Amino acid sequence: MPSITIKGQRIFYEEQGEGFPLLFGHSYLWDRRMWEPQVAALSRSYRCIVPDLWAHGQSDPPPKTPYAIEAMAEDHWALAQALGLERFAVIGLSVGGMWGAHLALNHPEAVAALVLMDTYVGPEPEETRTRYFGMMDVIEKAGAFPPQILEAVVSLFFSPLTMEHKPDLVDRFRRHLQTIPAERIPGVLAVGRGIFSRISILDRLPEIQAPTLVVVGADDIPRPPHEAEEMARAIPGARLEVIPEAGHISNLEQPERVTALLEAFLAETLQ
Repeated sequence: MPSITIKGQRIFYEEQGEGFPLLFGHSYLWDRRMWEPQVAALSRSYRCIVPDLWAHGQSDPPPKTPYAIEAMAEDHWALAQALGLERFAVIGLSVGGMWGAHLALNHPEAVAALVLMDTYVGPEPEETRTRYFGMMDVIEKAGAFPPQILEAVVSLFFSPLTMEHKPDLVDRFRRHLQTIPAERIPGVLAVGRGIFSRISILDRLPEIQAPTLVVVGADDIPRPPHEAEEMARAIPGARLEVIPEAGHISNLEQPERVTALLEAFLAETLQ
C-alpha cells in the first residue's frame, strides 16, 4: 500500500477508481477499511483516496503527543498536495469530520464538497472529556484495552439495534481493539487526547463555502443528533440527514442507506 512521508512519519493510504477525487477520513479506533462499502460503490465514478489516520491501520504514530486536530488537518492537506489534488471532496466521519471541517475552512478553493458524519466541531463536553481521559489513562497503564474498558468502548460505537442484530460487526471491532499491539497504544492515545481536548470552531462554521451534508446516526452516543443539528444550522445551506437504527458508525450500521445518500449528494454537488 502506498504511503506519503509527512513530518518524518509515514501515512499510508488506499486509492481506488478514477474521476473527481474524494478524500475520506475514518473514525478514531478504526482504519481505512471502515469505508469499504462506500468505496466499493463510489470508486465506480470517483477517485477514492482513503488514508489511515496516524497510529491507525498501517500508518506510523503521530509526530508528537497529544496530536491536535489542527495538525491532523494540515497533514491531510499535505497528503492532498502530494497527490496533486487541486480540488476534491472530503467525506469524514467522527475525527475525520473534525479535520475535514478545518480543511474546508482553511482551503475553500480546494474543498468542493464536504460530508460531516457522526462528528462535532464544538468542544468535548466536560463530563465525557473527563471520562475518556480516565479511560485512556487506564489503557496507557495496561498497554492494552482491559476487559471492562473494552466493553465500555465497544458499546459507545453502535446502536443497540446493531449490537443485537449485527453481532459480527460488533465482534469484529472488539477483536480489532483486543489485537492492537502494545507498542502502538501510545500513538493511538496521542491521537485520542488531541481529539478530546479539541478547540471549538463552531463560530467559524458560517464561513464554510462548500456544499455540506451533515449525517448522524439516530442512536449515536458520543455525537448525539442535537450536535449535528447545531452544526447544520450554522453552515450555510447545509443539509441534515438522520440515519435510523444507526449509532456512531452509521456508514457500517446502515451501509446501503448511507451509500445512497453519498451518491445522491455527490452527483448533485460535483456536476
